[in-house]
Amino acid sequence: MELDARKMQILQAIIDDYIMTAAPVGSRTIAKRADIFLSPATIRNEMADLEEMGFLEQPHTSAGRIPSDKAYRLYVNSIMQRAKLTDAEVRYIRDHYSKRLDEVDEVVKQTAWVLSSVTKYTAMVLAPQLHTIKLKYIHLVPIAEDKALAIIVTDTGMTRDSVIRIPRGMSPDALERLGKAMSARFQNCRLDEITLAEFNALSGEVAAEREFLDGMLRSVQRSMAKDGRSVELSGATNILNYPEYNDRDRARALLTAIEERDVLYKMLSEATNVEFSVRIGNENEDESMQDCSVVTATYKIGKNPIGSFGVIGPTRMDYARVLAMMGQIGRSLSEVLTNMFEEERN
Repeated sequence: MELDARKMQILQAIIDDYIMTAAPVGSRTIAKRADIFLSPATIRNEMADLEEMGFLEQPHTSAGRIPSDKAYRLYVNSIMQRAKLTDAEVRYIRDHYSKRLDEVDEVVKQTAWVLSSVTKYTAMVLAPQLHTIKLKYIHLVPIAEDKALAIIVTDTGMTRDSVIRIPRGMSPDALERLGKAMSARFQNCRLDEITLAEFNALSGEVAAEREFLDGMLRSVQRSMAKDGRSVELSGATNILNYPEYNDRDRARALLTAIEERDVLYKMLSEATNVEFSVRIGNENEDESMQDCSVVTATYKIGKNPIGSFGVIGPTRMDYARVLAMMGQIGRSLSEVLTNMFEEERN
């Protein structure tokens, strides 16, 4: 059976109506649309075909049809057109990033709040995954007989420093040589991929200090990864505003998964290298999420993807509008973070 243009038109009409109403859609409802010139009987036949093809479901014998996960996937991939935000909507989002935000965690919290506010869904933001960025160079500066300051500069221009313990008697010249050797060896390497085994490639004076260097790198990596597993939530109970979650057991299982955050961290960390992702219903691995859709997007520092954010809502969510909102928020968030780290570098 072929999914021809007429079936596609009827399917889109059903999806559009169901997104708005959450009520099963009947043939008479579709026949009343100004853009469809078909009789209710013809529409019923087409709907029966769409049901047989797996695009529609009939929750009750006498009810209309509702879209299946398969229908939403087709809609997102082939039918939907990205919505265009109004000037007022763009201004609303930008205004929330225009006030002074001095800390990364403030920006993350603001993003979660804005996202839940504009979409009316549950919003989640993964803290910047700073440990995944690449090393540019390292400075080791002595500050006491047994301590030094390790200054890490990354490919984003961001800097981080960490006080480290050094072997007693190590001279400033030796520290400088170690910093240069490490910079040469590990330039353009991700900080989370540098391990003790990597020092086997080093030789001479540097090789003799493998244990010290490994301890120093662990200290720096911990600094870079601080709060990296944190997921900021906003509007966790927004999901309860939708009739799909009137069932208490269903709602409780979903809220438990959201509040525990491990599932969210896994989803967001996997999405960091994908500009946008849409997981619909059974496409979600976690059972508690299989009645939901999860839409995620990445944000950047400069050109480097550094984290992700997303929304959780019913499978009948307004995908076109959500993706448009998230595109604008992602641009604003990336701009704010890039500017913050540019100021830090200067």
